[in-house]
Amino acid sequence: MAQAVRTQRSLISLLNSDGEAHPVENTLAIVTLVLGAIAALTTFSPGLHLVSSWVGLVGIGTGLWGQFISSTTGERFLLIIGLGAAAFGFYLGLAHGGLWGGVIG
Repeated sequence: MAQAVRTQRSLISLLNSDGEAHPVENTLAIVTLVLGAIAALTTFSPGLHLVSSWVGLVGIGTGLWGQFISSTTGERFLLIIGLGAAAFGFYLGLAHGGLWGGVIG
C-alpha cells in the first residue's frame, strides 16, 4: 500500500501533477496570479487606476493564453484565481478613470 500514499511537497509538484515538467505553463500561471494580485490591490487607491487597468489587462491576456496551453488542474486553478483578480482590477481601474484617464483628454 505504500504506492497509494504519495506526498507532494512543493508548489511545483502540485502544478506538475502528471509527473512531467511544464515550465512555460507554470510560469504563466504564477505570472497571472502575481499580476492579478497587483491589479486587485491597486484598486484600493483610485489614483492608481492606470496601474490597475493596465496590469489587469496584461493579466487577463496572460491568463487566457495560459488557459489555452495549460496541462494540469493545478495550473488551471491558479490561472482562474489570477484571471478573476486581474479582471476585478481591470474593471475597477476602468471605473476609476480607464486606461488613458487623465493622460489623454
